[in-house]
Amino acid sequence: MGVKEIFETMDYGPAPEAAGDALAWITDQGARFGHFIDGGFTKPGETFETTNPANGEVLAEITQGTEDDVATAVAAARKAQAAWEKLGGPGRARHLYAITRLLQKHSRLFAVLESLDNGKPIRESRDIDIPTAQRHFYYHAGCAQLMEETVPGRVAHGVCGQVVPWNFPLLMLAWKVAPALAMGNTVVLKPAEWTSLTALLFADICRQAGLPKGVVNIVTGDGATGAALVASEVDKVAFTGSTEVGRKIRQATAGSGKALTLELGGKSPYIVFEDADLDSAVEGLVDAIWFNGGQVCCAGSRLLVQEGVAERFHAKLTARMDKLRLGDPLDKSIDVGAIVHPEQLARITSLVEGAEGSVYRAACPVPEGCFYPPTLISDLSPASPLMQEEIFGPVLVSTTFRTPSEAVELANNTRYGLAASVWSENINVALDIAPKLVAGVVWVNGTNMFDASAPFGGMRESGFGREGGPEGLLAYTKPAGKPKAKKRIAPFAGAEAEPQPVDRTAKLFIGGKQARPDGGYAQVVYDAKGRVLGQAPIANRKDVRNAVEAARAAKGWSGATAHNRAQVLYYLGENLSARASELAARLDAMTGSKTGAKEVETAITRLFEAAAWADKFAGEARAVPMRGLAMALREPVGVLGALCPDEAPLLGLVSLMAPALAMGNRLVLVASEPFPLIAQEVTQLLETSDVPAGAVNLLTGPHADLAKTLADHADLDALWSFSGADLSGEIERRAAGNLKRTLVDQGRERDWFGPEGGARAFHDAATEVKSVWVPYGA
Repeated sequence: MGVKEIFETMDYGPAPEAAGDALAWITDQGARFGHFIDGGFTKPGETFETTNPANGEVLAEITQGTEDDVATAVAAARKAQAAWEKLGGPGRARHLYAITRLLQKHSRLFAVLESLDNGKPIRESRDIDIPTAQRHFYYHAGCAQLMEETVPGRVAHGVCGQVVPWNFPLLMLAWKVAPALAMGNTVVLKPAEWTSLTALLFADICRQAGLPKGVVNIVTGDGATGAALVASEVDKVAFTGSTEVGRKIRQATAGSGKALTLELGGKSPYIVFEDADLDSAVEGLVDAIWFNGGQVCCAGSRLLVQEGVAERFHAKLTARMDKLRLGDPLDKSIDVGAIVHPEQLARITSLVEGAEGSVYRAACPVPEGCFYPPTLISDLSPASPLMQEEIFGPVLVSTTFRTPSEAVELANNTRYGLAASVWSENINVALDIAPKLVAGVVWVNGTNMFDASAPFGGMRESGFGREGGPEGLLAYTKPAGKPKAKKRIAPFAGAEAEPQPVDRTAKLFIGGKQARPDGGYAQVVYDAKGRVLGQAPIANRKDVRNAVEAARAAKGWSGATAHNRAQVLYYLGENLSARASELAARLDAMTGSKTGAKEVETAITRLFEAAAWADKFAGEARAVPMRGLAMALREPVGVLGALCPDEAPLLGLVSLMAPALAMGNRLVLVASEPFPLIAQEVTQLLETSDVPAGAVNLLTGPHADLAKTLADHADLDALWSFSGADLSGEIERRAAGNLKRTLVDQGRERDWFGPEGGARAFHDAATEVKSVWVPYGA
């Protein structure tokens, strides 16, 4: 082809990346891999084939992990953990730096092996995945060095079981292994069945770096191996994958005391306003959806375009789609690589077949094999299955909006909440929309930007917990000290009598008003000397529903400024102070103790602490390697339920209520079960303060019954339990239904008078972290 023809056609010639070194490494290992356990590779067992999705050629044979293999790996990690943690942050940092340097030295080998095994274009592996994985180890080496300053008073969980997906094999490994090692944990990692090779190469790197035996262990296999790892004797589970599997893991770990983080599916909105740079927005979609074959959980696969530019934007988009190049992932001139596996290709095909709306398939040539053409499906209704379900392929679904408020409504009309992209040349519009989107990450005029310092994770059914930044370190640590077992406080004599018809004085507090319980019954409550104190209402399912609806309606509290929320909490503290002696006497009578004065005084302190923190826990900017800004913003979880402790009826309730309110949450609180009349005292405080109606709702009744109802409630965003009864397992199992956030005590005693009862102890659980990325420059 002559120069003139090249300029006319703008065709690219082939630019293949040589695969020889990667294939030689596989051959050097015998093309059959065992697990990596206790610093060495095991003899291969029963194996399965891993193939190059671009041409179907077998790359290697991978061992199918068994329960015994997992147990052996966990035992090796357990044996190594104490010494690894004792090495100290600076000692661990040196090992992480050594791993990073070897990742850099062999970056081309990793990039080629990733594209061979996964099918993504070499440009993405080379320019995004591998450098970002290196960045994670560098960043977390620094976190290890500064652990005492970064997360004071915290220690490692112990042994971490980690399961990563096939779309970012090495990067997801780095996201999980680097912070775990930095904080003193040891790990057993299971890579995805279809893409295990770069994890095994990483194991070889660990050996070369001189990492102590047993600190990193890698067990390969399918979902059964992953299930065995989740069920094994690990202290923490970290999983990235589908929402369906994440829900099963939540149920499997319920009540076990294992720490858990889940990064799950998404159906991320890609919002294009009429003042956007349309050409840049089109290129952003190429990067988000087609450059990696759409095989990204946070891909902007749901296109929302403002009506005024929709026709023009779609014309630009389809013209660009027609020019995309599909083919060998190792060709540097290729835009769209192969689908990772024929099974995934079949899934994509079945989802698109019979689609509603207008289907446009790119006119670009599609090679034979595991490839799928770039596809746009427009004119869909918001309720269409394709607008709601994750496709995980090079398929974009689209609809239009008229106003910014409608864009937000459409964007949030999903059960997911992983990521979002906002495109507008008006920064006021972009930064007005970003906080309103239910998403853990929002990119402004960009997409798929990641960094170790900026936390990543989802909301709603996209999972919970964060990876990256200081927030990710919290996920791999726990408070220092050995917890004590909780003691159950029994009601005083006579309190187990049959429920009585409610009298006029016993009320619940719902929507800013005192309300009779729906069932019409109350429990007789006695003091320490057996004298009748009164009657506590017994709330039922309908009362819970009414309380959650009232809390949901009080969204103005979440929208109030932190300064205004602080003022209300200060006022509440003043009103509690004015009744200090009276409430102290009532507490002593209720509980039979002589600690009422201390409890009231500490509760006052808790309110003032929370007020002080209200405007000082909003988030911060993070130093990301780009010309721009990444902001880690703190937002309220939403509607939060809590079962209050028995041992400190007033202080426990206030210790949960105050920080959650300070962060902008609306609450449904269930008062102490043996001392429920404390709710009546708190009701009077709320009525004489400026707490808006519905921001705090108070219920009383049997915790075991109300815990089930609250955990099942789909409109409750989070549930905390510090009840005298250990309801942890029941709550975590039931919360898997909509993957609501939980904070439970696992039967451990908490010192409500000490720091672990303080406002700062609950702020992380009372907030979601949203990373907002704002590139800048003309």
